[in-house]
Amino acid sequence: MTVIPPGSTIGILGGGQLGRMLAMAAAQLGYRTHIFAPEESGPAADVSPHWTQADYTDGQALAKFADMVDVVTYEFENIDTAALDVLAGHGLVRPGVNALRIAQDRLAEKRFVCDLGGVTAPFSPVDSLDDLETALERMDAPAILKTNRMGYDGKGQVRIGDAGEAVGAWNAVKRAPSILEGFVRFDQEFSVILVRGGDGDLRFWDSAANVHVGGILATSTVPAGPVIAGQLDAARSMARAIAEKLDYVGVLAVEFFASAEGPVFNEMAPRVHNSGHWTIEGALTSQFENHIRAICGLPLGDTGLAARTVEMRNLIGDEAAAWPEILADPASHLHLYGKHEARPGRKMGHVTRLGF
Repeated sequence: MTVIPPGSTIGILGGGQLGRMLAMAAAQLGYRTHIFAPEESGPAADVSPHWTQADYTDGQALAKFADMVDVVTYEFENIDTAALDVLAGHGLVRPGVNALRIAQDRLAEKRFVCDLGGVTAPFSPVDSLDDLETALERMDAPAILKTNRMGYDGKGQVRIGDAGEAVGAWNAVKRAPSILEGFVRFDQEFSVILVRGGDGDLRFWDSAANVHVGGILATSTVPAGPVIAGQLDAARSMARAIAEKLDYVGVLAVEFFASAEGPVFNEMAPRVHNSGHWTIEGALTSQFENHIRAICGLPLGDTGLAARTVEMRNLIGDEAAAWPEILADPASHLHLYGKHEARPGRKMGHVTRLGF
């Protein structure tokens, strides 16, 4: 197993808030970071000393970037996998490109999990209006039409109440290759977040109960309660199977619905995840630190709870303006991402509240 010692430089694709928190965790362990992103700046620019501005399709810039870092990781899925192929030709990329390739294609992701014995929502590929209308005949409405690629935080998807809404829905996703998913009746949503080292050592954090509002994560709460606890073994078994099949290195998040029939796979994210932000103060080792440890070949840290209860709440849009009240609460820990403009639906920060 390759070990990247402290003092080395970690390359991060993407300069958003996840890149920012990865860079902060890396600095704590003595690493330098170098961001590669098409934007001129971003939240990670405040804490990372090096930034390359170039498109992910710029092979020359990618090769130069790879030669300046010792290992490369990424903070989000919507990156052309060809970029990772270029980077892998010059050095170490963790997690590997196959995890990204599967996660950014909803149809491939569902089929991958089904092949491993997992349970998903009913689904059907949609490449035309005829496909959509045929799928709706087989699948009871309501259903959700999602673009097969490039969707996040509720974007790229539309709910269909009945077959008469097919044309409008198809136009709403701009006639892009999509997937139709049947509704899942569930009690709660939760995520399994794990970290796996290059030596196969694998550890789980406690699973949080997640509440979404408008397709955006609002809160993550630990402990999750008895409904989720009763389905955790099966969900962890599936998450472990995914990680081991991919020979995964780093932090992996797998989202599930807790249903009457057991855990139903929703989606996976091959990176640190919003529903794991609570681990910064709420766990003995955060998801960000353990991701850095894993990709650099260091021993993994303890993922146990650091408090009796933990709640993470996203600060969306103008909610970040409540920072004076948040800071006045001694049990709360405020994280602002340094974004200059608050817009509706934009994650401006989060607050974690510990209970002892």
